[in-house]
Amino acid sequence: QVEFVESGGGLAQPGGSLRLSCSATGNTVSVSGMGWYRQGPGEQRELVAYITNGGSINTADSVKGRFTISRAYGKHTVYLQMNSLKPEDTGIYYCNAHRLAREYWGKGPLVTVSS
Repeated sequence: QVEFVESGGGLAQPGGSLRLSCSATGNTVSVSGMGWYRQGPGEQRELVAYITNGGSINTADSVKGRFTISRAYGKHTVYLQMNSLKPEDTGIYYCNAHRLAREYWGKGPLVTVSS
């Protein structure tokens, strides 16, 4: 079983910044990648950014140039630096990890972008 310790999130003004972090705990052997998904009000869950153990990164077009995913070397910890936030970035941000044939989800910090 893989579990997560997530932090960050909260309220930001448009144009502001927030930073999310997620550490995987439990049976993290063979975790192949980690990332962030989000779900806005009335919307489906969507990929934000994902990074594999090999360092490959996939970032949603809607956040390219504004959000950056990174990881702590040698640890199953990922960060999401969110800059130039927009109201449409509001939502629950779920940490995600793949291990063998399964994927695991965090509970998700809430990000609210509003003036």
